[in-house]
Amino acid sequence: MTLLSVSNGRLRTLQTAGDAAAALLRSEGYLPLPGLLTTTGLSVLREDAERLEQAARRRDFTMTCMGGSPRHMTTLGGHDIAKASNLVPELYADPELLALISGLIGQRPLPVPDPVERHVLNILHREGDTHGAHTDDYPYALVIFLEAPSSPEDGGLLEYVCDAASLRDLTAGPARTAHHRAGDAYLLRSDTTAHRVTPLTRAGVRRTVLNFAYTTPGAVPQTTTSARRLYA
Repeated sequence: MTLLSVSNGRLRTLQTAGDAAAALLRSEGYLPLPGLLTTTGLSVLREDAERLEQAARRRDFTMTCMGGSPRHMTTLGGHDIAKASNLVPELYADPELLALISGLIGQRPLPVPDPVERHVLNILHREGDTHGAHTDDYPYALVIFLEAPSSPEDGGLLEYVCDAASLRDLTAGPARTAHHRAGDAYLLRSDTTAHRVTPLTRAGVRRTVLNFAYTTPGAVPQTTTSARRLYA
């Protein structure tokens, strides 16, 4: 069963770009990976996520360590996913996926030591749901879309500012935005790029993603309470 479509034309262009793709990620903090999942991959991962959602917890609070930004979402941490799913941990460590990431970041991606943050499920499914402004503890995040709003007007957009001095940069000037479809993914330099997900603007819209955190040799993680509050 093939879950990944790393040989599709758009991803192959990124892979052959090599250093140019890595340079783009460094300069922008964000690299889209359109159509990363095959049709089969999207179907089986979505089915797995629907099952995992039954164990997920609703979160509605402000994240003090991230400037009081809001969290209105349903989540499941990596430690719980590892107990209930073989598919997600296997994909996280998939050699083909790791080779793709390695070629794009110019380094070897390594699993993060924290099982809570390693591979998480984030679900926005109510009007107003949002994943507020933050940076991550580890340098890279691969975000894989299982469900996504069909229109940018429905919200659920990624907003980001590369090399942000603070989270306030998201509102101090024009942040970049990106809309994605189910089966897409993106790679983010997530420890230095301030980012958030805009609120869903209407009922009946869902945004379901798997977020895979990776570190690199020699990287020093940030130490915040963010992941524990959101996923533990």
